[in-house]
Amino acid sequence: MSGPTLVIELAEPLLPAALRELRALMVGLSSRFQEKRPGFFDVNVPAERLGIEDGREKDWRKPYPLPLLGGIVADEALTALVGFDPQREDRRRPFLVCLMGPGAGDESIFEAEHADEPEVEAVLGFRPTHAVNVGAGCNREIDHVATALLAAAVMDVIGGVAKAELLDGQASAVAGLPGVLGITDDDATALGTAEFLRAWAGHPDFRLVK
Repeated sequence: MSGPTLVIELAEPLLPAALRELRALMVGLSSRFQEKRPGFFDVNVPAERLGIEDGREKDWRKPYPLPLLGGIVADEALTALVGFDPQREDRRRPFLVCLMGPGAGDESIFEAEHADEPEVEAVLGFRPTHAVNVGAGCNREIDHVATALLAAAVMDVIGGVAKAELLDGQASAVAGLPGVLGITDDDATALGTAEFLRAWAGHPDFRLVK
């Protein structure tokens, strides 16, 4: 993907019921939906369905009942919060949401991404058996915010722990956020809950790693 990516670490394989709930979430959020294999979704997600409200005419908007950004809905507040003007953005953001691991697909990628991570596993309290990657197809400011909020919505459905790479100097900003479970790899990686992702998306220093 050409934009930022977040990883959701899972302690066990997704049960069929959880996979159905994930599929239903992705269908509900998406304006374009394609499931390339079970658990691998190629989608466009309008930003307002992630709680980023558009500033155009009311009859153009399609409200979505997920307060994913903690009630930040006013255009002025959102612009101040994340640093872009919602009225000038294309709202249909492309994403790949991909379940990977043994029996799910992309096993070699999963193994490569999870090789030799004792510090991460110590914070997690488990060795990941599977993961869900949430990757954006674009790299504008809005795509970073949308990636965090989409990953948080996925975690609301399937659980797991978010693993977010950090830029230099971000660790001190992240350390005090709610939902942070730990910072590892010499301040290069943060582990946390969906609450952490939403809090991080609202922080002035927020930016994901591409």
